[in-house]
Amino acid sequence: MKGISSAKLIVLQPSKQVGGGGGSGGGSKSTPISTLLGSHPCFWLIAFASFFTFASYLAFLITTATWDPGLPSSATQSDRASSSFRYNHRLPDPVFESLVNYAAASNSNSKMGDTDLRTIAAVLHRRAPCNFLVFGLGHETPLWRALNHGGRTVFLDENEYHIAHLEGRLPGLEAYDVAYTTKVQEMPDLLATARRGRRGDCRPVQNLLFSDCRLALNDLPNALYDVPWDVILVDGPRGYAPTAPGRMSAIFTAAVMARSAGPGPTDVLVHDYEREVERVCSEEFLCKENLVANTGQLAHFLIPGGDVARRDDFCTNRTAIAEVAH
Repeated sequence: MKGISSAKLIVLQPSKQVGGGGGSGGGSKSTPISTLLGSHPCFWLIAFASFFTFASYLAFLITTATWDPGLPSSATQSDRASSSFRYNHRLPDPVFESLVNYAAASNSNSKMGDTDLRTIAAVLHRRAPCNFLVFGLGHETPLWRALNHGGRTVFLDENEYHIAHLEGRLPGLEAYDVAYTTKVQEMPDLLATARRGRRGDCRPVQNLLFSDCRLALNDLPNALYDVPWDVILVDGPRGYAPTAPGRMSAIFTAAVMARSAGPGPTDVLVHDYEREVERVCSEEFLCKENLVANTGQLAHFLIPGGDVARRDDFCTNRTAIAEVAH
């Protein structure tokens, strides 16, 4: 800006007095501007630099005006490019497939079976980016987040220390701890109570936040009850022992959320479906009529929502309770 000021001074400054005939009494005349400019060749360099500076500043203003409002004003250009990709594009198919193949080839003993993993991945490939709710943290947690790139993936787990550990390894992980009050050995009584209350506290369409049903999870963060979940995966809590919490509450809550929060439909997947709790509770609340696929260990249900959802009962033909009456 100093160069611009100097240029203005050169142009506007009165010309020097030029003496005539060498005497003090000689007359004076003004030098024309064109002559003055021609006598200062550096002026054009200064003018060009000033114009370039002004153009650059104007471009900056235009860029700022179109800045992504979701980013802080101090974000870099690479941050903007990353944000645009993150919020406006799904994961490219080659990247998606590579992640699935890598996870399937993992040698971890705690990982999910290849067929089940690929079944869930296929659902995410169809729905992502989406709202994805996962009951349980495990070996596949980073994979589920990655496959739902651009969407929202939320995890619910019974172990707050496990959550804290993974939050340190996976920045940005959205996970909440859940206090389950049920036990696997209580399943027959819990199902019987739920059936008696299917027109009341245990009805299929309701606001779980205010539910007194014994199977309802009503202590989650309030905002989660209003999310229209596209995909729900039940892969927790523990259910391998009589005193373990079991997945009765997770399956019931998933069934109600799928019918209540949005227009649907919602893909609900239940892992370890070969176990009694998972199979019986799924048939009771997710219903055989909504079963899309069954790999043996993983069941895939498609639950209608909105006006299509049944509001008086979960299923049209319920026979699951008879199997566990005693």
